[in-house]
Amino acid sequence: MKKLNLNLGEKSYPIYIGENLLSQADYLTKHISGNQVMIVSNTTVAPLYIDKVKSLLTDFEVCEVILPDGEQYKNLDTVNQIFTSLLENRFDRSSTLIALGGGVVGDMTGFAAASYQRGVNFIQIPTTLLSQVDSSVGGKTGVNHPLGKNMIGAFYQPKAVIIDVDTLDTLPNREFSAGMAEVIKYGLLGNENFLSFIEKNVDSLMNKEKSSVIDAIYQSCKDKANIVAEDELEAGKRALLNLGHTFGHAIENSMGYGNYLHGEAISIGMYMAAVMSEKEGFIDQSQVSRVKSILENCELPTRLTGKINFSDFSKSMSVDKKVLKGKIRLVLLNPIGAAFVSDDYHKEFLDQTIKEFC
Repeated sequence: MKKLNLNLGEKSYPIYIGENLLSQADYLTKHISGNQVMIVSNTTVAPLYIDKVKSLLTDFEVCEVILPDGEQYKNLDTVNQIFTSLLENRFDRSSTLIALGGGVVGDMTGFAAASYQRGVNFIQIPTTLLSQVDSSVGGKTGVNHPLGKNMIGAFYQPKAVIIDVDTLDTLPNREFSAGMAEVIKYGLLGNENFLSFIEKNVDSLMNKEKSSVIDAIYQSCKDKANIVAEDELEAGKRALLNLGHTFGHAIENSMGYGNYLHGEAISIGMYMAAVMSEKEGFIDQSQVSRVKSILENCELPTRLTGKINFSDFSKSMSVDKKVLKGKIRLVLLNPIGAAFVSDDYHKEFLDQTIKEFC
């Protein structure tokens, strides 16, 4: 088992990474406040793991709410199911919510925890690679709106993140590849040595060999924790974590949530960011090809399989949390392993990039 700490003063919390963690009660129970525990999961994950988690909670009053599975359900109507269950079971302000599932479950549970009685404790137990390396760490919570992804939410930190890599044994290969997009992101944006590690160990990673996977998750979480500790509320450096996301969110919003997995959309978005960076003269064609190769070796898409109208795509990009004072901020590479945030780019290069992919 490996352990990290995300250092945020009084809001600091541990991140546990290892095998067989869901068979060891102490990792979970010592972070629970009060006696009431609400486990939030979905129709896919609950049959696999909810009984295992409940078996660790014999000394607590435990209830559960099972949500439908899918990005298309990440909305206020679904979050309201959590609130209804909390109220029906008379949960008080000392209660703890446990998010058992992928990023959608984690984001909605965290948002519910931030809002219920103005804030109750919650714990993340992410069961997908994408949520283990990204969404479970850092306290971003929220839901989608038809006009924009993750536009409704709050910064709200969990009490602990428990990453049991055994849950990846039941994760479909496509979902695992989608998670690799976020792993690759950390190498591209600020850790070229880690990117080289991914390239050298791509076969063992894609075969889900535990030692390589644990190392990749640990380094991803470490890189993210360092950034979040420096900039919790995304006033500066944390925006680097959005590499590929402005493009990727536009893909999801334009083509409908669920047509592409989040990681797949981010993969295409990161490749678009690399193409845009080349147009600006920050990287050369060989580096663009390297980005493409890394993504495709992890069985990720770098091109859209369907058509998107240029104006619809541009409009989706303009309705994004990263837009500031009317300007779309992009994360670009200069070079690979050294990303930066900018709204000072050539608009014609952005339009050319979008048109090439649309």
